Order: sequence, then C-alpha cells, then structure tokens
Amino acid sequence: MVKKIRNDGIFVKPATEKTKKLKKNLKKFNEYKNFYKFSIVSFFLIFSFFYLPNIVNYFDNNFFKNKTTINISKKNFELTLNNKKSKIKKIDESSNLENVYDDIDVFSSNEKNINTTRLSASTIEQLFQDTKYNLKKVKKTKLVNIGNSLDHLPKEMKNIESTKKRKNLFIQIVLPLIIEENTKIKLDRKKLFVILNKNNNSKSDVEWLRNKFKQYGVVKNDLSTLKVRMDEIPVSLAIAQAAKETGWGTSRFAQKGNALFGQWTWSGEGIKPAAADNNSKHKVASFKVLKASVKAYLRNLNTHSSYKKFRKERAIQRDNSGKLNSLELVKYLDKYAETGIEYTKILSKIIEQNSLTEFDDVKILPTSEKLKSLI
Repeated sequence: MVKKIRNDGIFVKPATEKTKKLKKNLKKFNEYKNFYKFSIVSFFLIFSFFYLPNIVNYFDNNFFKNKTTINISKKNFELTLNNKKSKIKKIDESSNLENVYDDIDVFSSNEKNINTTRLSASTIEQLFQDTKYNLKKVKKTKLVNIGNSLDHLPKEMKNIESTKKRKNLFIQIVLPLIIEENTKIKLDRKKLFVILNKNNNSKSDVEWLRNKFKQYGVVKNDLSTLKVRMDEIPVSLAIAQAAKETGWGTSRFAQKGNALFGQWTWSGEGIKPAAADNNSKHKVASFKVLKASVKAYLRNLNTHSSYKKFRKERAIQRDNSGKLNSLELVKYLDKYAETGIEYTKILSKIIEQNSLTEFDDVKILPTSEKLKSLI
C-alpha cells in the first residue's frame, strides 16, 4: 500500500473510496441541515407576521387593560387654565349660577311687550303659507328656516277652535326658536372640542372658555363639567314642556310675558300666578321675546343642580350612541314641577301622541356653504 507523506513529515493513508463517499454524504447532510434551519426560520417569520398582532392584542386586553392613555396636550391645557395641579374628583356637582343669565339680558317686567310687533293668528298663517312653511314639509326635508321665527304668540290662540290647528300653529312658532338655540349650543360644543384637541391654545381660546365657564355656572374651570353641561335639549322634549306649561300657547304667562316654560323667579321680574297666596314671593319669569324664554330654559336645564341626573343620563346617551332619547331623558325631569313623576308621564304622552320625536333630527336650513359645513 502506498503511503502519502505530508509536508510536516507525518504519514497518512490515501483517501479510499469509502472515505470519499462518507465525506460526500456529510456534505449533503450539512446542506440539508442548512436548508432545514432556513425553513424553520422562514416558518417563524411568516407565523410572526400573521399572528403577532393578535398576540399583542391579547396581552393588551388581558394584562394592560387598566392602563389609560392620556392626551398630554389636553391635560397641560387644563392645568394651565386652572393655574394649579388639581384633580377633578366630581363632575357637575357644584355650580355658580350668579351670572348664567347675563348674556340673555332680556328679562322684562313689561307685560305689554311693546318693543316688537305682535302679529295676529291669521297674519302668521298667511306668512307661513307664503313662505311654504308647514310641518309636513319639515318632517320630510328635516330642515326648518329660522327666518320664520316670531317674537310673540298671537293673542287669538285661545280662539282657535280646532285643537289640531292650534297645536300645529304653536309648534310652527316654537320649533325654529328651539332649533336655533340648540344649533348655537351645538356649534359651541364643536368649538370646545376643537380647542381641547389643540396642542397650543390662543388667548382668544382661553377667553372664550372663561366666558363659557361663566355662562354655564362652572366652578374651578372644570372642563369635564363644561362638556356635560354644554349640550342640546331634544326638540321633542322642549316642545312638550312648552305645550304643557302654556296650554299650547294659551296661558296668561305665555301671552303677556312670552314665558314658554313657566320658570320661576324671586327677583321681582315676572308675573305672579293667580293661585299664589299672599305670602308667596315667587313669580313666573317674563321675557321681552319668545327666543329669550327658550334660551333661559336651555340654560336652566344645563346648569341647575336639580337636573344633574338629567345631564348625566344625556352624557351617557352621547357616549353610547351619540343620539338623545327624549322619552328616556324626560324621566329625569321630575323636579321640574311639584307633581313630580306625574309631570314626566304627562310629558311622555304629549311627545308620543303628537309624534314630536320626528322633529328631533331637524336642522336649520343653511344660508351658506360655510354654515352647511358647520351644522
């Protein structure tokens, strides 16, 4: 057998066929091994790509669900506005109602209402016909022209023998007034959320907020309370209360004081109820125009502590569906009248019997593209 000598002087045997075959097999094994490793790595990469999001969601939902993400810009803005690092423990609990009606500035003890013209029922009906304003059209188009707003109810409301005709005329008069004031609140609410979502707020933003805190009787610049209070009242509910409080526009308070919602006052401005005893000091607030009565009513429900539960339920409805349900909200107005729950049951009947919820989604007829985009 031939021996092969290496350079280092060590003798080695020449490679046999068996050895060559073994090396060849080892080479193939290493190739398969590398292919196997590559396949495993590829499999895990594909698996991760498809299932990693689900795994992350699982851990988020089960292990990190109690963690809250905070909008730092909102928090910082709130702290800046408050000028101190205080935490709001209670929402819509306390109020400062001293100046909530300052911007209305239309209360009046003048029962003659000589400041604007009072139109007759026939003139109003003709005006509505000329402008093609009728409730059937409003229900169909879901639009109302606030140009049809009036300052006073006609004196002849009692003389309209047809109950249906009297109700229709009353709704036609109060509907644009309610929707106009609700729209103002809606636009204010949109502006509030725009301000809260800004990273930096201007001096005019801060000043606007301060005015709103004052108007809604919010103490300690509590943004959470402002968001709860600055919201609309369902149109159907407002119409029902106006109908109940005025006897569909026939009451003395509505005729002489433009008082659509029977709000009491102890300031001396208003009309004393005929049934009130001599020791009673309260009066029914009177207004220069109907619009002022509507504005004061919305402000009353949005600020007074008696309606805190009403506002809480409204906020829950906003969070759940975004829409307001008057037949549910009315249950929380038992403190509006001395009859309590019976009062809320009457309001529910008025809403249902007159299909007033059909007006809840009615909007202002926009006079411009800009207004259309806002509402």
